[in-house]
Amino acid sequence: MQRYEDLEPKNVFHWFKQLNDIPRGSGNEKGVSDFLVSFAKERGLEVYQDHLNNVIIKKEATKGYENSEPVILQGHMDMVCEKTDDSDHDFLKDPISMHVKDGYVYADNTTLGADDGIAVAFCLAILDSDNVSHPKLEVLVTIDEERGMDGANGVTAEHLSGTRLLNIDTETEGEFIVSCSGGANAITTFKSEKSEGLSKAIEISLSGLNGGHSGLEIQKQNKNAIKVMARLLNKVALEMDFRLQEISGGSKHNAIAKNAHAIITVDDLDKAMNILNEIGEYVRHEGRKTDPNLVLDIKETEKTEFSYSKETSQSIVKFLYLLINDVISTSQDIEGLVQTSSNVGVVEADDEQIKVTCCVRSSVESELHNMFDKIKSLAYLTHGTTVIEKEYPAWEFNTDGELAKVAPALYEEMTGKKANVTAIHAGLECGLLKGVLPDCDMISFGPDIFGAHTPLEHLGIESTQRMYDYTLKLLEKLK
Repeated sequence: MQRYEDLEPKNVFHWFKQLNDIPRGSGNEKGVSDFLVSFAKERGLEVYQDHLNNVIIKKEATKGYENSEPVILQGHMDMVCEKTDDSDHDFLKDPISMHVKDGYVYADNTTLGADDGIAVAFCLAILDSDNVSHPKLEVLVTIDEERGMDGANGVTAEHLSGTRLLNIDTETEGEFIVSCSGGANAITTFKSEKSEGLSKAIEISLSGLNGGHSGLEIQKQNKNAIKVMARLLNKVALEMDFRLQEISGGSKHNAIAKNAHAIITVDDLDKAMNILNEIGEYVRHEGRKTDPNLVLDIKETEKTEFSYSKETSQSIVKFLYLLINDVISTSQDIEGLVQTSSNVGVVEADDEQIKVTCCVRSSVESELHNMFDKIKSLAYLTHGTTVIEKEYPAWEFNTDGELAKVAPALYEEMTGKKANVTAIHAGLECGLLKGVLPDCDMISFGPDIFGAHTPLEHLGIESTQRMYDYTLKLLEKLK
């Protein structure tokens, strides 16, 4: 049985563990940012830390590369924090505990953070080495990629002179990303109008769904817990009077919701229970392949003094039920590539309002804005208000770029495998960085990572070895 400390390349896995010992969930990057600064200063490397906690570390060119154009190595330091329902892990203070199984590195009941900690580990291993040939390096490590790429959005060209950028944030070995979708969050709010509830209360809980990345895995048709909950509630709304007392679901705008919770009040308890159980059976059957561990718990509970008003209850349920959550169109240029999609990521409520966050992605700007208009129109019809936040641009393919030719060819030469030059239905920081560095040639690649953004996330060990060796050879080739 493999032990983590014996994994190769040792320097990469050493730095990956160092990173995973530091809590680094999105929005909580100060500790890991300071760690990167200390790492650089201890080695006498030029380092910059901006007001957002993005970090740039520079290393001079090795002998023979003094006249080569600088290369930017880029990844993000934050990670998605998801855990299993029975995990007591505290992402604000606990290190990520890891184990090795069947050639992969897993975390213990949490996300692993290989997305994108493995990129940072690659960079640290290269910076720490004295036997790697390379042009001048500018290592750019950003914050908060997972929640909206706020770090990349705050990067300026002040300390960057590289004309070639290697983004190590692709999760399938052999894929070379040369273009990505743009996107934004469509946030719809409803005023929290309250009234006296009906006589009986029912609690509905959904858990055990697989979830997944709302861009990379939307085409898998995994069930979205918020949409399942909306289906349950809408059927009750069509058949009888009801009031919504509580509703919540999902945890990240860019993750397919794997849990949801609601409490409703009704007068006819038996009828409501029968409706919910009937739809629940349909849902279990429909998800027997995509979400075999789906758990639906329906039980009578205590009612509170107030529920949402009849009008508010209907508005929220109808909006969630009709809100598009699916692949909307596919590319006409790249077979099988999702072009436009929408994911209902989070539903949350407080005393003032109910808020629904929908993550919309597209590589076609007109389709992106058409989806915004659809959501705004649906919100208007259901008495909600929609605003668009954190919009980021698409990264268009540079057909004349050096990297799109050199990088895949080198991979094929080293591995004997066919490289897949493609685009991705997810926002990469390259889209934002291209706006800052318009003349910079860019490409994205990385080792195999499966189940990103879920507790099933795991990192391929042999793939990590190959792609680290490949990165070293690519740097050597970029003379």
